[in-house]
Amino acid sequence: MRQVISTSAASARGGQVKAATPLLPDKSGNYKTMPSKPTQSSAEIIKDTEGRQYHIGLKEGDVAPYILMCGDPARVKKVASLFDSAGEPICHREYVTITGKYKGVPVSVMATGMGCDNTEIAVVELSQIVKDPTFVRIGTSGAFKNYINNGDVVISTGAVRLENTSTFFVHEGYPCVANHEVILALLESAKRVGVKYHTGITATAAGFYGGQSRSTPFFKPRFEDIPGELEKMNVVNAEMESSTLFSLSSMAGFRAGTVCAIIAERWRNKFISPEGLLKVEMDCVKVGLGAVEVLAKMDKAKGKAAHWLPSMSLRA
Repeated sequence: MRQVISTSAASARGGQVKAATPLLPDKSGNYKTMPSKPTQSSAEIIKDTEGRQYHIGLKEGDVAPYILMCGDPARVKKVASLFDSAGEPICHREYVTITGKYKGVPVSVMATGMGCDNTEIAVVELSQIVKDPTFVRIGTSGAFKNYINNGDVVISTGAVRLENTSTFFVHEGYPCVANHEVILALLESAKRVGVKYHTGITATAAGFYGGQSRSTPFFKPRFEDIPGELEKMNVVNAEMESSTLFSLSSMAGFRAGTVCAIIAERWRNKFISPEGLLKVEMDCVKVGLGAVEVLAKMDKAKGKAAHWLPSMSLRA
C-alpha cells in the first residue's frame, strides 16, 4: 500500500502526490512511517523488492514509453492539466512523475530538478523500467542570437557539452545529437501550435551562474563572455541538461530531443516578463505534447521499419 500525501509539488488534480515510502494508519487512525521495503543487494542497480528505482521511486508499469522531462516540479502539473486522463503523481526526492494519456497516447511527464547530474539519474533509472523510451525535454533557456527573442522556442539539433557528467560514460568528443525523428516531430508540433520557433545547436552548461558567465556582486566568473564565444560558433541558446540526455540516449539507442522556451535574451541582457513567462512555458509544453502525438503516429506508420520516412506520411 502506498499512501497519498500532500507536497509543495501538488498536482493540478487535487494537490495529492503519491509517496515512495508508505504511510499506514494504526488502530487509532494515526499515520506513522513504515520501513521501506529492503533494497536488493546490488550497489550498482539499486531497487527495492517491488522493483522501484532508488532515486525516482518508480517501478515497471509506472511510466509510459513517451516521456516528457522538465526541471521544475511545478511544470509537471501544468503538463498533466492538458492530459485526457492522468494518474496520481508519484513523488520521491525531487523527482515528480505523472502518467496518463494525451489524445489517446500513453505519456508520462517527469520533473528531474535542474542539471545534468539529475538528468543522468533519471535516464539511467528509467532505462531499467521502460523498454525503448523516447525522451522529450521541455525546458527553459537563454538565447545568444539577436534574432531569437523572449517568447520564442528553440528546438535543439545537438548540444555543446560544457559539463562533465556525460564524460564518465562517453569520450569528450562523443557527439551530443538529438534524434532526427524527435526533431521532426517537434518541428511539426511547433508549426501546429503556432509559436515562433528556431532550430540550432544548444550549449549545455554545468551551472546557471559561472557556467554561463553571469556576474553577481560577490561572484565573478572566470570566463567573462561564454555566450559571446559560443554565438560566434553559431550556438543559439544555453540550458543545463540536454548534452547528457542526448549522449546517454544515443549510447543506449533511445530517442531524445529538446524544445526550450526562451526566457532570457543574453545578447541584450533582457529577461522575460512574468506574463510572457507563463505564456511561453505553456507554448513549450504544448509543443512537447504535440510532438508525442506526432511520434506515436510516426511509430504506427513505420511499423517494423527501422526509421520513419516522409513517404510514410502521418495519416496512419
